[in-house]
Amino acid sequence: MAAIITEKFRQHNAEQFQESFSEAAATTYYLFIGKSSPFTGTTSGGDDNAPPTPSDDVTSEFYKWDSMLAAKLISSSDVSFVIPRRNWANSTTYDMYEHDISASNTTTSSAINLYDSTFYFMTSAFRVYKVLDNNGGVAYSGAEPTTVNANPFELGGYTLQYMYTLSQSQISKFLTSDFIPVTTDVNVSGAATNGSIDALRVTAGSGYTNGTYYAAIDGDGTNAGGANGAIALIKVVGGAISAFKSTGSNLFAPGAGYTFGTVDLTTVFSNTALTTAANIGSGSGGSVQPIISPKGGHGFNAVRELGGHYVMMNTKLEQTEGDDFTVANDFREVGIVRNPFNFGTTTVATASQVRQTYAIVMAASPSSPYEIDEKITQSTTGAVGKVVEWDATRKILYYQQEQYANYGIASSGNHVAFSGANAVTGASSNAAATPSATASQAVTLAGGTVVTFGSGYLNPELAADSGDIIYVENRRPISRASDQTEDIKIVVEF
Repeated sequence: MAAIITEKFRQHNAEQFQESFSEAAATTYYLFIGKSSPFTGTTSGGDDNAPPTPSDDVTSEFYKWDSMLAAKLISSSDVSFVIPRRNWANSTTYDMYEHDISASNTTTSSAINLYDSTFYFMTSAFRVYKVLDNNGGVAYSGAEPTTVNANPFELGGYTLQYMYTLSQSQISKFLTSDFIPVTTDVNVSGAATNGSIDALRVTAGSGYTNGTYYAAIDGDGTNAGGANGAIALIKVVGGAISAFKSTGSNLFAPGAGYTFGTVDLTTVFSNTALTTAANIGSGSGGSVQPIISPKGGHGFNAVRELGGHYVMMNTKLEQTEGDDFTVANDFREVGIVRNPFNFGTTTVATASQVRQTYAIVMAASPSSPYEIDEKITQSTTGAVGKVVEWDATRKILYYQQEQYANYGIASSGNHVAFSGANAVTGASSNAAATPSATASQAVTLAGGTVVTFGSGYLNPELAADSGDIIYVENRRPISRASDQTEDIKIVVEF
């Protein structure tokens, strides 16, 4: 049974996802970073130069929680529809919008789908235009467009429709070398005409009588076939029907409400009122086919018209983000988790950012500092872990316990938590210190955050294995610094 996933289905899914960030009962999404320890062939697979491809299985999701460092809430203002970036350049041949592109009716660039074609572009001033007519498939030749009028216009040999201009915020957050944020300009949307015909596809043919003619565009549009409906201009030069533009004084009337249209070359007129019959001659092979606008008209809904079935999420990690994001170590994983719980509860988290490492505050400093990524052990309990950060000033050891031998699995083969006033020893540094025995100890971190350790220990802020990890990407190590901001953009295609 033949079937397809339609563009409308893709767009529907993209819209549902985008809307979920701002609905009354909003889903919460967190961008997380993780994996401070190197990739290795004996544990996670691959190495730091060739990170492993994430596995889409049950066990791997548990592992991502074990290596998670911190997470930041993705707000609705951090989300945008985007489309593939196509820049304006003079002498470039662009495709044109057509309502019936398929494998049997390809575009100038041979695309078999409208949204894979080059029927729009962005200028250096961040204005986006749709190509309604590409002059029979020749290269654009002229100045860069600057018009922001809502009506179609001619320039460079093309007929163009201004769509929208990117705001400074959109440029900063969502514009990349590969994608353009997309939004609808209310002025353009308000001027759009549903079912208008703003361009014609011409097959030249031969043997026709030279001249200028007008013909009604028959179909289901407003006053179709009448003097007040859509009217096509037909020019014959050298016996062939020539390509022409759809705008300009008395060239033709676009009409409204069309879902299909045809032009009968045997019934033409010499005037725009269609009252004086004319004879185009007995040529053959020529045709004039109306191009039907999308629902609502050109510019009515730029997201749908330009194929905005991509959603971009942009999150910036600015320095330490209030002590939650370490700058003492690197990370190799980026992901998105949906609806995680607060630690020890079944309440969906809503904090703007969270720390996801375990921590121990020591009663006294060790004789030598702990080293990042080194193995730590607690001989009394058998617990094993890896150092994420050592805050010597506050005597705080941040660590993780990944589910691999020598990373978080004890010699017994079990996961054993660090606990009690038992010394924690570094394998390479030989650092050794004992956790504080104070039942409740408030500590002010470097960024001013106050946290409370219970008998020397502090849990992560999110409940491990809660919610759903819906996106994971493995990267080469990304180093952090106290004066550095990571700008992370994730694009999901539906």
